[in-house]
Amino acid sequence: MAQLKSVAFKEGEVPQAREPLAVQEPLPEGSGRSFPPVSVPACQTLIDVRNGEASFAHVFQHFNWKENIMGGGSTLASYEDGRAEQRFAELKRALATCRHYEGEGYVGPFEATVTTQASPEYGEEAVTFREIVPMGPENGGDRNEQFVVVRTGNTIATFSELSIGKDLFFPPEVITRQVERLRNAQRP
Repeated sequence: MAQLKSVAFKEGEVPQAREPLAVQEPLPEGSGRSFPPVSVPACQTLIDVRNGEASFAHVFQHFNWKENIMGGGSTLASYEDGRAEQRFAELKRALATCRHYEGEGYVGPFEATVTTQASPEYGEEAVTFREIVPMGPENGGDRNEQFVVVRTGNTIATFSELSIGKDLFFPPEVITRQVERLRNAQRP
């Protein structure tokens, strides 16, 4: 986790984000709130990979954007040799079939629709998708979260951008910089 923390962004490195840019480790197993698996197993796989589940180590970083109060985040996950490729293949298979699922979150039950988008050119492999949860016009529109998931060597980085009633995107230049740091950290 120390190596992942060292390549995460530090104060002042992301001008469009409000400070502080703290890096967080996952809560110890069993200490956080848990939710039942979602209704579609392929969609649970998608959620697990984007959250860094089954990784050797992972850290989170939240971004409170100056232009979007909802914010975004990143998960940097490190895997043992070959395991990142395997997990990314599982993610791609899940994206081929996961279109809709039901689950339970902090505010109760929800239904989500998953839509894939054009794959960006980051790292060795990358996918982009959105998860949309209907919230109704009385709540400002649908909860719309974009995910860009990138594999670079033995790491998988997930970038998410949350918005309500809009299609916002995680800043591409921030993704490029983070992926480059992950690549450089793995070079001998």
